[in-house]
Amino acid sequence: MTDPAIDRPNRAVGGARLLSAEPQLYVGDIRASCEFFTRKLGFAVAFLYGDPPFYGQLRRDEARINIRHVDRPVFPEGLREREDLLSAAIHTEDVERLYEEFREAGVAFHQALRTEPWGARTFIVKDPDGNLLLFA
Repeated sequence: MTDPAIDRPNRAVGGARLLSAEPQLYVGDIRASCEFFTRKLGFAVAFLYGDPPFYGQLRRDEARINIRHVDRPVFPEGLREREDLLSAAIHTEDVERLYEEFREAGVAFHQALRTEPWGARTFIVKDPDGNLLLFA
């Protein structure tokens, strides 16, 4: 059985093609987030905006993550962990190698590398602000 709302083409005829997506993470300390992403996950700071910075972008290869300062947590404490609320999903060509790279860097994992029931190999990293980042 098919659902016409789900089974429609992935793009309207003549519609514009989507090129990428940039998830936005809400963080309490921009500098601490930049340090985590650069030192632990191998990202580079593309830019920081504001004095002091309240917005920025991190990049690694084709992946981009935007970070936005907030004064208070966006989610109630513990909700993201209990519900596995992902902040971003990032795809790689070699998830096993990336997992080992992060493990050697001392990254704390919310979920170790595993094979999902649908066949994908995934792991989840928790950043200093509790954002859950899935790598697949």
